[in-house]
Amino acid sequence: MRVGQGYDVHKLVENRKLIVGGVEIPYEKGLLGHSDADVLLHAVADALLGAAGLGDIGKFYPDTDVKFKDMDSMVLLSDVVSKLKNLGYEIGNIDCTIIAQAPKMAPYIEKMKENIARVCGIEKTMVNVKATTEEGLGFTGSGLGISASAIVLIN
Repeated sequence: MRVGQGYDVHKLVENRKLIVGGVEIPYEKGLLGHSDADVLLHAVADALLGAAGLGDIGKFYPDTDVKFKDMDSMVLLSDVVSKLKNLGYEIGNIDCTIIAQAPKMAPYIEKMKENIARVCGIEKTMVNVKATTEEGLGFTGSGLGISASAIVLIN
């Protein structure tokens, strides 16, 4: 068994879609990034790559490469899962936390879990997604951005 941990953060800006966990969430701002800036899927991908000792998503999907511009992070996560499967790894479970003052994530968490489970080829019961605020503190608490962390177990 191997454990991996991932973390990602993106700034909230106007004129971008807000996509978290593969779900488009109605909100006046979206996350700034080279790809679709899905902080949750990026944290999960980093955790999976880390567990396998493969580095991070920047190694495979650099933000300097135009072919990854506006990339759907569901595709990115699917590619990471393929890399692990090619090495003989299976995902045991995934536990994630989204840190955002707004918008509220609770209405979207079940769909996020479904998306992650489907792309990773695991049961939805093997994926946990939580959301919290920072009680108005820090950059996420003041509404400047959203972050996510993930921890995974692979066999």
